[in-house]
Amino acid sequence: MLGRATQTISAILVDDEPLACDELAYLLKKYEDFEIAGVAHNGLEAIKLIEETEPDVVFLDVQMPGKGGLDVIRELRKRMTPLPHFILVTAFDQYAVEAFRLEAMDYLLKPVDGARLDESIERARRAVQEKSKGPSSEAAPAMEPRTGGYRTKLLVKSGNRNFIVDANDVIYATIDDGLITIVTSHLEGQSNYRTIEELQSNLDPETFWRVHRSYLVNIHHIKEVIPWFKSSYQLRMDDKKQTEVPVSRSQTKRLRALLKL
Repeated sequence: MLGRATQTISAILVDDEPLACDELAYLLKKYEDFEIAGVAHNGLEAIKLIEETEPDVVFLDVQMPGKGGLDVIRELRKRMTPLPHFILVTAFDQYAVEAFRLEAMDYLLKPVDGARLDESIERARRAVQEKSKGPSSEAAPAMEPRTGGYRTKLLVKSGNRNFIVDANDVIYATIDDGLITIVTSHLEGQSNYRTIEELQSNLDPETFWRVHRSYLVNIHHIKEVIPWFKSSYQLRMDDKKQTEVPVSRSQTKRLRALLKL
């Protein structure tokens, strides 16, 4: 139904000076795997945009009116929002220590040097790649040797029973409050994987697509694409409940490209 969802790196630019955003956007054009998912001009906009679009990387100005860049990171931590990788961009170097204390990936000084940006981009690529692999799956049982590197069987706990299901029968998986639920055409239950990333890394990317921070779907079980508000979409799956799965803003562009919407 769909082609392979090739991974790109989604980025958000945050700076109270529009010209600074424009300049950085221009510099990022040469990196074909980077996609700008949005731009924010203050801390509050940045927090909202990060929560809505779930970017891989945020280029974040440090000094902004109201909430500065470091405040944005602290607020997202307080909200328990899954954090992207932050690359701080500023004209001042005195915030570097605090930036790295908050685990910022990198710290660029304005005006941004092209060679120095190359280093940051390469670091971001490695970090996103490592994150997409997920943690080691020691907690998941070795159902069988992987075929092509991916699992073909999964354990699903339903009631007091442990069922073995074919990966291709999985319609979607979702996580809520740290618990992953797997839905198939005939069964719904819990997985013992700890994160969606970990589950995703063990499944065939030709088949399973992370359309939202909380949802992993089997592209062969998408029944309908439903236009939603603000040019977004939902996917109606072919499970018994006809579940509607949200598509995050960062994945909407990819959905349009794949389906020629």
